[in-house]
Amino acid sequence: MTLVEANRILDELGRKTSLSEKEEFHLTETLKFVIEKTGQPRYAEWLGGIYYDKRMFDLALKYYELAESLGSTWAWNGLGYIWYYGRTGTVDYEKAYYYFNKMAQSDPEETSEYDRYEARFKIADMYKNGYFVKKNYRRYKKIIEQLYSEILDSEDYSYGTEVKIRLAAIREKEGETDEAIDLYLQAKDELAYRLSYNRFFGDINRMNWLINDLYKLIDIDLTDFDLYDLFYILKEEHTVTFRHRRKKHEVESKLNDEGEMNIRFDDIWYRNISDFFIKANLGEESIEHEYDYMSDWRIKK
Repeated sequence: MTLVEANRILDELGRKTSLSEKEEFHLTETLKFVIEKTGQPRYAEWLGGIYYDKRMFDLALKYYELAESLGSTWAWNGLGYIWYYGRTGTVDYEKAYYYFNKMAQSDPEETSEYDRYEARFKIADMYKNGYFVKKNYRRYKKIIEQLYSEILDSEDYSYGTEVKIRLAAIREKEGETDEAIDLYLQAKDELAYRLSYNRFFGDINRMNWLINDLYKLIDIDLTDFDLYDLFYILKEEHTVTFRHRRKKHEVESKLNDEGEMNIRFDDIWYRNISDFFIKANLGEESIEHEYDYMSDWRIKK
């Protein structure tokens, strides 16, 4: 393989939202080849991100650390998440704070606005929960409100989702229900857009939590719902139909003997609702990618 061939493969596979096992293997091997030949950190970042998405966290850590050693600043947040959530088996809030703070305090010439913003809301979470730092809800709220004001002043609204979810919970706690609902609905639309390009398990979990928090505040309209409302609807046994590019499909939730809700999508069964969103495809694309082409959602009588 030459670098020209490798870059062609990366360009071709990098544009896909859903890869077969063979394509995933081809992509990771190509990235390893390019890392070895060029030593460029962006390829180690990419490979670390792939392994993180696949929940192969030991390998994600390996390539995030490699990326940092090659000069990557982007890897700081990746390393922060690994230690914050104990992805490799050990939670280390001190290391998580170190990496998030390093990003938050970094030179704007060397890091992106989004990466610094992401590090700041994770530091806010650490103050909320008392992880490594002293628990301080006031400081948590102040950071989230400051980030939200910066989002409103920015020309790019695409990166405000996580802050809107946190601010919605703050406003709900303060009794500002209408504002909380509006923030949740904005965040839902933004997450749906994000998932249409990248089916990341973290965003799927985030959408699940958001939907269930939203429907604590409002009643769901079972005559007007969409794909992501299934997180709420399929908590009970239901059969739902929809159309995708004129073809009719069916999703069913069924309680098994262990008390878990299994999900059937047409002829394929999934372990639970999260498994459905992580694995289900329509043709060669992820179900999330086809979100805008689904219509006529109905509860089957």
